[in-house]
Formats: sequence, C-alpha cells, structure tokens
Amino acid sequence: MSGARTPWPGAPYDTEPRLATLDPPLDVPTVTAHDDERLTRQLEAAVTASDAPDVVFAASRHGRRILRSGGTAPTPPQLREDLRYEIGSATKTYTGLLLTHLVDSGRLTGGEPAVTLLDPGRDAGTAPVTLAHLMTHTSGLPALPRDFYVRALPAWHTNPYARYPAARVVDAFLRHHPRHRPGVRWHYSNFGVAVLGHALAPATGASWQDLLTEHVLRPLRLHATALRPDGPQLDAVGHTKDGSSTVPAFDAGGFPAAGAVRATPHDLLTFLEAHLDPGDAPPAGALRAVRTPVLRRGLGHRHVHTVAWFRHPTAEGGPMYFHSGATLGQQAFLGFRPDTATAVAALCTRRFRAGDPFVSAAYALLAED
Repeated sequence: MSGARTPWPGAPYDTEPRLATLDPPLDVPTVTAHDDERLTRQLEAAVTASDAPDVVFAASRHGRRILRSGGTAPTPPQLREDLRYEIGSATKTYTGLLLTHLVDSGRLTGGEPAVTLLDPGRDAGTAPVTLAHLMTHTSGLPALPRDFYVRALPAWHTNPYARYPAARVVDAFLRHHPRHRPGVRWHYSNFGVAVLGHALAPATGASWQDLLTEHVLRPLRLHATALRPDGPQLDAVGHTKDGSSTVPAFDAGGFPAAGAVRATPHDLLTFLEAHLDPGDAPPAGALRAVRTPVLRRGLGHRHVHTVAWFRHPTAEGGPMYFHSGATLGQQAFLGFRPDTATAVAALCTRRFRAGDPFVSAAYALLAED
C-alpha cells in the first residue's frame, strides 16, 4: 500500500482530519429528451443482459430518474422497483458515511484503538488497530475470521454468516495477532468492518443499527431501507446462480456493518443523489468528505480508495465512485459520478457467476461520458 494516506488522527499517515471539499465542478451539457431516450434503451439492454429472475437498473441524471425492471421470473405481486433488495458489501458505503459523520461532528476521531473499546483496560500496544484502519481495510485482518469457515460450512449454501454471531466476531478480533503493522497494507475485510460496527457501541453508547438510523437513514429520509429481513411482501427473493432455486433471506449474523442493508431502488438513488448534492443539513460534511481519496495502492498508485468508495478515473471526465455487493442470492451495484451528475443503482436476484454481465453493465453506464 505504498503512498497510502489515512484520514484521521491516530492512523500512521496523518495526524489531522482531512475532510476535503468536493471535486471541482465541470461544465456539463444540458440533458435532452434524446439523452433520456438513449439512457432508457441502455437500461433496458442491461436488464435483458443480466438474465436473472428479477432485475432493476435505476439511474438518476441531474435529479431526473429513469428505472427499468424485468426478469425471467413471473412478475411479482409487488412492483420490482418497490421491493427491497439485499445490497451485501455495498452496505460498507453506509458504514463509511456513518463513521465519517461521527468524525466530522466531533464525536470520534477515527484514531480510537478498537481493542480498548472492545476490551476496556487492555493495553492497546504501540501500533493498535484503529477505527480508521478497520473502515479502510488497512487493519491487517483477513477477509473473514480464521474459524469462520468451519462454523459456517453446515450452512454454506443457506446462511453461513448467521452461524457466526457478534460475540464471536469480537472474540476472534481480540484473539487475532496481525502479521503486519496496521496501516501498511490494504486487504479487503468483511471481518474488519464488522469489528468496526461493534466497536462503535462502546465508543458512542449506541449500536451500529441505532447510529445508522439516527445519523444516515433518518436525515436522508431513507424510509424504505431496512437492516433486517421484513418478509416476501417487502423483500425481493434471492436465487442460485442459474436462477432456478430460491435461497433464504440473508442473515448477516455478527457482520451487519459489512452487509446487512437492504433497500428499494428509489431509496438507493436517494442515497446516491445525496452524495451528488449534499446540501447543508447533516450529514452534508460527511457526504463531501467521503469523496476524498485516503489511500492509493498498486502499480503507479492506480487503485484509489476513499473511506467508503472505490474511486476510478473516467476516459475524459471526472472520477466515478462505486461499490458492489453480493449475498447468497442477490447482487447490487451502487455508483455516482459528480461531473455528469449521474447515479446508478443496479440490483438482481441471482447469485454471482463467472463472466457475469451484471456488474460490468452497471459500471459501463456510469463510466460512459
């Protein structure tokens, strides 16, 4: 992770918060009816190419929304665009925004050692894993706890995370001995973000669920977003790779901060539009800050990350921000691009498979100038 930078005090590459401003505005051509028709055709083509029981591709451009849905399954009683979908790891964009808001509002610094929060009285040591490390995947933790696979194996095709509760996640963290100093290597970790979620409770006096509701969902009016299953009348039903068999609703177990959010396409667009136009009300400062690169890695530092998003350049315009996610039976892609005032939310009720066109189609919609 050469050249990495982390955003808060207590992390090894910065000693002051770096809550930066928005990307410089660019001149954007006026959106015309022809542009809307073209985007509609692209969304319809993406729905068809995804080959899933239920598919929704939703786009917002300058606040004008276009949604297209379809699928190989019979049309459900509830409109596909009104159902809640599991977004899996894209939940981390909500958790990243939450942590950034808590830092921006002065409740936390991001440099708090997770071990002393989760085990009061324990010596943090000379190089502790901080909340910032956990959120930015620089904690040194593996993707999942070492004993996760053994515990999850009996339910591997149904609900493996449900067999690994919160107490076990915390215990696995307290027993873990990192091979590398925190902050020197990037390694994507559901484990780390899950630990962050649990560490927020002793740090703030409120659970991740309550904090997210109070500081993100309620202020952004995300009333059709949930943190647990509500049943088939409200939630889309996931399927296996071939789309033929249904799977149970996803239970995040002890990993809610890493993957528990489920939302309607309209709520997801509302969430993304808030990043494009934060306004003045909380968490506006955090919405601006989560655009800021906090680390760069890879050859030529070509891989750029913010606290919450992957950040890629585009061919001729400004950067795009995105995150994908998957559960056992559903997939999601969220992204936004400030220079074209575009947001894309894509959802399907089929497990990921090799050569899957779903994510690439969503990415292409956002990357196109």
